Amino acid sequence: MHCRRMRWIPTLVALLFLGQAALMAVAAAANFEIVLSASEARYRVREQLAGLNFPNDAIGTTKSISGMIVLDTHGRPAPGSKITVDLRTLRSDEGPRDNYLRQNTLTTATFPRAEFVPRELPGLPNPLPRSGQANAQILGDMTLRNVTRPVTWNGVAEFGGDTVRLQAATAFKFAEFELTQPRIFRVLSIDDNIRLEVDLTLRRAS
Repeated sequence: MHCRRMRWIPTLVALLFLGQAALMAVAAAANFEIVLSASEARYRVREQLAGLNFPNDAIGTTKSISGMIVLDTHGRPAPGSKITVDLRTLRSDEGPRDNYLRQNTLTTATFPRAEFVPRELPGLPNPLPRSGQANAQILGDMTLRNVTRPVTWNGVAEFGGDTVRLQAATAFKFAEFELTQPRIFRVLSIDDNIRLEVDLTLRRAS
């Protein structure tokens, strides 16, 4: 009788292990909503202004960011994951630059928003930790002016309880999204490379 009971021990251990793994998988599924008041998106473009001997960065910012990242039980982005930026609210230190971008480069009257749909999060732990930092890489599809292209964001994620703070950046050329390179008064040249940056605060919703 004692031997028969001993034979059940490996089976019970295996069942307990599988049950724990299942609970961990369920815990990994979550929705993270963007906290509007604590998030910002920026563009940076190197330009050479008339009358200056050195180039500088044209920087436009907006806090009009919305959306969420939905993670499935494997920690991968699931349907419903999307981040949207209202391009009409981008502001820099030059009104003429902003007007040109809205009217000519981005044509925000027709295409007011940029969208990013994440597809993969390689390297991020699953389930997400409750503290610490991790290098973040987000692969997905970005749409500007009805043109969709794959892009990769690289940055750092900081974890704090139910909150994730993400700083990430990507870069591309104007032609990749069929954008008109700006031609603005007082600007002698504009680099054909756009850098996008985001500072996102995401809070677990479920």
